[in-house]
Parts: sequence; structure tokens; C-alpha cells
Amino acid sequence: MTNGYAAQTPGPPPVGAQVLSPLDIDLLDDIERRSFRYFWDQADPHTGLVLDRVRTDGKPDDPWHQNVASIAATGFGLTALCIAAQHRWISRDSARARILTTLRFFASQAPQVHGWFYHFMDTASGQRVWNSEVSSIDTALLLSGILTARRAFSDDPEILTLATLIYNRVNFQWMLDGSREVLRHGWRPETGFLKYDWDSYSELMILYVLAIGSPTHPISPSSWYNWKLPVVQQDNYTYVGGGPLFTQQYSQAYVDLRDRVQVQLAPTSTYVPSVNYFANAVAATRAQQAMAVALSRRFPGYSSEIWGITASESVRGYLAWGGSPNDPRIDGTVVPSAAGGSLMFAPDICIPALRSMLVKYGKQIYGPYGFADAFNPTTGWVSPWVLGIDAGITLLSAENLRTGSVWRWFMANPDVDRALDLVGLLPQPSSSPEQPAVKQIARASRRSRMPGADDAPKPPGSPDNPIILDLTPPPPNPAWALPQYTLQGAGGPQP
Repeated sequence: MTNGYAAQTPGPPPVGAQVLSPLDIDLLDDIERRSFRYFWDQADPHTGLVLDRVRTDGKPDDPWHQNVASIAATGFGLTALCIAAQHRWISRDSARARILTTLRFFASQAPQVHGWFYHFMDTASGQRVWNSEVSSIDTALLLSGILTARRAFSDDPEILTLATLIYNRVNFQWMLDGSREVLRHGWRPETGFLKYDWDSYSELMILYVLAIGSPTHPISPSSWYNWKLPVVQQDNYTYVGGGPLFTQQYSQAYVDLRDRVQVQLAPTSTYVPSVNYFANAVAATRAQQAMAVALSRRFPGYSSEIWGITASESVRGYLAWGGSPNDPRIDGTVVPSAAGGSLMFAPDICIPALRSMLVKYGKQIYGPYGFADAFNPTTGWVSPWVLGIDAGITLLSAENLRTGSVWRWFMANPDVDRALDLVGLLPQPSSSPEQPAVKQIARASRRSRMPGADDAPKPPGSPDNPIILDLTPPPPNPAWALPQYTLQGAGGPQP
């Protein structure tokens, strides 16, 4: 497929695959090694908890942030250990020992509520910090790393036992907050469930896959169809989403949807839209590049090769930005993990972007742990921090591009495969000549364009192949897919 990864495995690459050059592989290898070093150096040796962030200059962080671990970063860290062992950056025994330390801690020592964990913890004790919530999505990202390790080290009975215990203990039904049909964002002991729901397309997919596939506390597969699918139109790109680019990346760093096609399960009264989630992420990535080009008139540091905004540090603190060119907070900042986290989707534009950043800015933005979290080529500002989640998504995406290993390990969990089957995301027949990411899919309320015999394949998400949502036949309720978001007006997507 045009935007597929070219795995470093014996034999010829798939027809149409982008073949990585030796220079590409060297670049990816260096980025991955540095990103992995973050997780190796910044994990507590007794708990396995990974620091939320560290300074690029090696100095201590401010007291408010010292010794604060993120469970999402810890999940990425477990995955990083599997990647490092595969490449022999560390021995398999060293990786196994660190994984066991982490799993033993979460199995028997870490504070948990119905199997769910606090978003931020003290690295040494695991106690809750910042009065953080019991987080559903961050627990899901931790579980993704745990289940990845379960398959990457399937020969270790203790890893298998502990990983299974931690996953099976999570009561997904409890996070529904009674009879609700969608999962809550989290819970606090002082006030109960948070008022926000996971009910609109975002990074929520990984949470629902784990919840629906749970062997002990599953939720109904129908919950999958309770999300709103806001449709974004930007620079001739059409995709579902509208938030920062990481919302397209996190779930698909684990869930391999390249060969999964949504089908209508029968019999059912539920309306099932057909969304090509992989092509959707490709379109969102290409729209980011186009957004930078459009904004380059205001911020000359942006270009077709220096681009990408997603949730990150900024001169005004941490911001969840980048979903709209009309966001008034955009100030010319570039976030390397926007391109880094989308390597698995659009290597043809993401590799040149990362290479251009390195060539042009070098040591100003690139250090022992890889890229600084963000920098502003227009003003010269560089973030003094590296964030674990941003280093993590870059590492996982690069590895999926190179070998597909994270996808392979995670998808080897039968609970994941069962969940996708239950919601109708079924594998294409292997004999199909067409790959899902280049398949022409109908735009909402329009007929699909049938390619002519002489048409060259177009990258999914490009202006010549922008379509990722099929509402044919239309939903029984015309308002089902509303609001239809477009990137117009200040402050982000507007209904």
C-alpha cells in the first residue's frame, strides 16, 4: 500500500510499499534509541514508574514536578523495553527484569480503584500526586503496554500471570457510572465520577477495545457506536476528529487497523457507519502539513518540511492545541511528536520533516532523549523539557513503520482480536488485491468516485483521495453524525 510500512524482514516488500532507504533506517534507529533511553533512565528501579517529564539539560525539575510519574508514560515504557530487547539495545534478561519489577508493583502495591489507576503517581511510592483522577484513558495506555509485554515475553510465566491479573482486575463496567452507555473520563475519591464522557472520536478507541474485549468485566459492543464522529474539512482533506494529532496516534500505535474494514453486523438495529480509521489518521496527518504551509505566511518558520502541532509544552505551559489553524494560541511552535507519532501513517512526509528539523536546528532541539518537546523556529524558543508520552508515541510509531512489532505483539492478545470482531472491524480477505489505506471510500452524502483504468494510486487522505467516512446508506436520523465540524472561526472547530 502506498503509505504502508516497509518492514525490515526477509523477502521483498509488499507491492506498493514505501521502501525505507538506509538513511531513513539510520535516522529512525537514532530517534528510537534516544527515545528508549528516556524510559530506561527515567524509570524508578523499584516500581518501574516512568517520570512524566525531564529537563533537556539534565538539571532537576522544579519542586512541583519532581518525582511525578505518568502511568501513560509507564505504559509506553513497557513497550519500549520490548522494542529495545528485540533490537538488542539491552539484553532480553534486562528487559524482562524491568518488566517484572513494573508488573509486580502494579499487581500488588500500586493504589487502585476497581482495577483503575491514578493518572499521576510518586515515582518511588506510587502514591497519588496532584490530587489526580483515577484515569480511564491513562489506565488504558498503561494496560496496552502491559498486554504488549505479555505477548512479547510470552515465554515468561510470571509476566503472563501478572499481566493477566492486572488486566482482568479492571472493572470496565464500573467506569460506565451505572447504566450509562459510554465510559467516563475518570473518578476522584473526593467528588466521584468526572462529568466528562468518552463520547466523541478521539484517543478513546484503545479504551473501548480493552473494555469490550475484557474477559472478566466487558462492556457491550454497542458502546462503540455511541461516539459522535465530528467531520473536519481542511484544505481539501476530510477526516473524522478535530482534536490534536495525538488523538489519531495513541490508539493506533497499538491497534493495527491497516487491514480491518468496518462491516454491518447482522442482525442489529444499530446504525454502523463505515470509517477507515487508518486512512483517517493519514488524512489528519496530511492536513497538519497543509495547515503549516497555510500558516507560514504568519509564521515563516513553518513550511512543508517544518510542520506539526499537537498537545505539548509551550511558552505558556502545556497546551492541547493544533486541531485548528484558527486556534488563537498558535504562535509558530513546532511539536516534533506530531510528525514523529505519525511515521506509521505517512512516512513520505514525516521522515523528511524530522530530518529537516535535525538538519536545520540540530543540537538546539535534539539531545540524549531525542527531540525537545517543542520549539519555535520563528522566535527561537526551545522547550526545556522532554515529555515521556511524546517520546513514547514517537518511538512506537517509528517501530511500527520499521518492523510492525508493536502492532504484532498487541494484536496477538486474543481479547483485542475478539473486541474488534465484536464491533465489526473484520480483517480483509488475504486474497484481496486492494489494501485498506488506498481504498476509495465514499464521502458523506456523496457517491464514491470509481477510479479509471489509467488512474495512478493516490495517497489516502490526499486531495485526490480524501475520503474516509461512508454514510451510504444514510443514518436513520439525519442528525446522527452532527455536529459537522469545519475548521472555521477563531478558537478551534466550530459547530
